Amino acid sequence: MIAMMHDEEWWLHSTPLLAALQQIKQCPTLPDLRGALDDLHASLHTPDHPLHLASDDRDLPPADTVVVVRQGYLRGELEQIATAQTLERARYYLDRLTRALTEERTSTINDLNLNRWKEYTDIQTDSLWHIERRDRSGIHSAGYWGNFVPQIPNQMMRRYTRRGEWVLDTFAGSGTTLIEGQRLGRNVIGIELQPDVAALARRAVEAERAETAVMTEVIEADSTRLDYGELLARYGQRSVQLVLMHPPYFDIIKFSDNQRDLSNAASVEDFLARLGELVARVAPILDRKRYLVLVIGDKYSRGEWVPLGFRAMEMVLQHGFSLKSIVVKNFEETTGKRSQKELWRYRALVGGFYIFKHEYLFILQKT
Repeated sequence: MIAMMHDEEWWLHSTPLLAALQQIKQCPTLPDLRGALDDLHASLHTPDHPLHLASDDRDLPPADTVVVVRQGYLRGELEQIATAQTLERARYYLDRLTRALTEERTSTINDLNLNRWKEYTDIQTDSLWHIERRDRSGIHSAGYWGNFVPQIPNQMMRRYTRRGEWVLDTFAGSGTTLIEGQRLGRNVIGIELQPDVAALARRAVEAERAETAVMTEVIEADSTRLDYGELLARYGQRSVQLVLMHPPYFDIIKFSDNQRDLSNAASVEDFLARLGELVARVAPILDRKRYLVLVIGDKYSRGEWVPLGFRAMEMVLQHGFSLKSIVVKNFEETTGKRSQKELWRYRALVGGFYIFKHEYLFILQKT
C-alpha cells in the first residue's frame, strides 16, 4: 500500500547529538547504555531541549551543524540499540547510526541516502501497488479525465532522478507531473496536444509555483511529431534523465476530436505504431542507462481482453530498452464508470469477463 508520508521530522544540533551517541557508546555495561539511551530519548521528546533547533532558525541552517531526521526512523534505530543482546552489538548499531547521520551515500540516479535507507518508508519497492486515495494536496485535482495519481510521478522521480535533473512527460494532461516536479526540485517539460488542457496545466503550475530554480514548462504540441533535440536546445539541454508516458488509452475515453489524439487511433495497430513513433523520437534524448516509465492498461473489445499494455511494452523494447520492472497498480473506479457500477457488474456477470481494476507501470532502462 502506498500512503502519503506524515512522519514528522526532528531538526537537531549535530554536535551535541553526536557527542551524546559517543558517550552512550562508552558506557561500560548494557544497563548503563540503556539508561543513557533513555536519557537521550527523553531529550528528543522535550521540544525546548537544547538538542532541538528552534523553528525560527530553520530557514537556512548550515548543513554541517544540523541533522534533519524523521522521528520514526531515529526512534527505531535507538530501539534496536536498546534491545541489542550484547554490548558489542549495541556499539555496532551506534556506529552505524553515527555514519547514517554524518555520511551520505547515494546512487548515480537518485538522491536517496542509502546510509539511511530505513527512513524512506514511503518509497515503494514492491511490484503491487494499492493506492487507497490520490494525493489531493495543493492544486492537485482529479477533475481531468485520464490524469494519473500524483503518487506515480512522485515515486518515479524520487527513484530515478536527482534534484535539478530533467524529466520529460510526453502526455502532460492537467500537469500532475509538472506539479510534482516543482515540489521535488526537478525540471519538467510536459507536452500536451489539447490547447484547453495545456492551458489548464499552465494555470495549475503557476498556482503552485515553487520558490526553486527549477524549470517547468507546458508545450502545446503533438508529442509524436516533435523534434525533441530542438526543444531541449531551447533550454540549453541535450538530454533528459527520465521519460514518463501515460498515453490516452485507445478507444476507451474520447479526449478530443483531434485525429492526432491517440485516443482516436483507427485501430490497436495504429495506436501502437504512433506510440512507437513517439518512443523513436524520445529515445535519442534520454541518457543511456536512464529510465522510461510507461503507464498504461489493457482494454476489452468485442468480447475479448486486449493486452494493450503488454503490446505497448513490447513495442518500447524494440527501441533500445530493457525491461527492469512491471508494477501492477490498482484503480477502484474511473470517471466514466463511477456512476455505472451496478451496470458494469451486470455486464461482467452476463459477459463472463472481469472489470478492469488495475493498470501497469512498465519501467524500462535505455541500453
